[in-house]
Amino acid sequence: MAKSNYIFTSESVSEGHPDKVCDRISDAVVDLFLSHDPYARVACETLATTNRLVLAGEVRGPQSVLDEVESVARAAVKDIGYEQDGFHWEKLDFACHLHQQSADIAVGVDAAGNKDEGAGDQGIMFGYACDETPGLMPAPIFYSHNILKSLADVRHSGEVAWLGPDAKSQVSLQYINGRPARATSVVVSTQHNEGVSNEEIRETVRRYVQSVLPDGWMCPEDQFYVNPTGRFVIGGPDGDAGLTGRKIIVDTYGGAAPHGGGAFSGKDPTKVDRSAAYAARYLAKNVVGAGLARKCTIQLSYAIGVSHPLSVYIDTHGTGEVDEDKLSDVLRQLMNLSPRGIREHLKLNRPVYARTAAYGHFGREPDAEGGFSWEKLDLVEQLKAAF
Repeated sequence: MAKSNYIFTSESVSEGHPDKVCDRISDAVVDLFLSHDPYARVACETLATTNRLVLAGEVRGPQSVLDEVESVARAAVKDIGYEQDGFHWEKLDFACHLHQQSADIAVGVDAAGNKDEGAGDQGIMFGYACDETPGLMPAPIFYSHNILKSLADVRHSGEVAWLGPDAKSQVSLQYINGRPARATSVVVSTQHNEGVSNEEIRETVRRYVQSVLPDGWMCPEDQFYVNPTGRFVIGGPDGDAGLTGRKIIVDTYGGAAPHGGGAFSGKDPTKVDRSAAYAARYLAKNVVGAGLARKCTIQLSYAIGVSHPLSVYIDTHGTGEVDEDKLSDVLRQLMNLSPRGIREHLKLNRPVYARTAAYGHFGREPDAEGGFSWEKLDLVEQLKAAF
């Protein structure tokens, strides 16, 4: 029997966190290649440290695009807001080691003759949705993201000019009868300019935490932690090296659901680490959105070079209103879960990925340019009709 009364915690990190700087740059490179060729292949890893960026990986696309990579990377750092002595978009050293994709991988995954495009690697991918928030996301990660997003908004606008780009949040929620009821603790660490008092930082952060949490949910005062070390002036890649793909739980469900292990950023949509995780989220969200379950976990598994998933597993955690085996069959009928089918259904061959690099890949609003298409609820009526 599932536990109904408990405390659950999730964390988020801001766009200026060292690992998120790297995610943003890697995804900006993906967007760059897709803007020149919708069928480009990209696997881009980024390392960031004190005034240095290093990119490496494999690509397939117009060679001329490589000439634009450095300017795109510097523009991403500038947009995040790094103009500090230890990490400055204009002054940092840059090295690019992107090279052509392995021919052996290409042979295995490309379509040829009667063979459909295969998965670019083996792996398992999970999608999840629940009815705890309007975006059908777990509440702890939802509020953790939104606290940092609200601080980033006032930093970019200049309303709170002393805020730095690097920040982390952590929200612990008490669940009663399986539903989130209030925060038991909140932790926020944010980079700041020299000379700002701890009291000003605490009271400023408090305003935005209270604006994000529902009324009456604020944690006790002695469980509200702001910059617990007392000082956070040196931050970002100057304070800690960053790498692409190290915040996979922040990117997904905050630990409330399983994760297959594959990161998203820096990968073009032919790679099922990314596209199949988006598809699994899309299907799970539509199941919950249709009222067929209050919680839904979906697992997809793939083999390299094989087009269709080896398995489609569904768990509605005892909240389902329909037979899970039939639900699995219906979902397979509604969506082609091959790499090509996912890309075409969700229209993923577009440069829409840099915006996913911070504040979560899920629980976001679909936009006019095609970003976050996996968050649409356009299967709800078909699912209702099927049952």
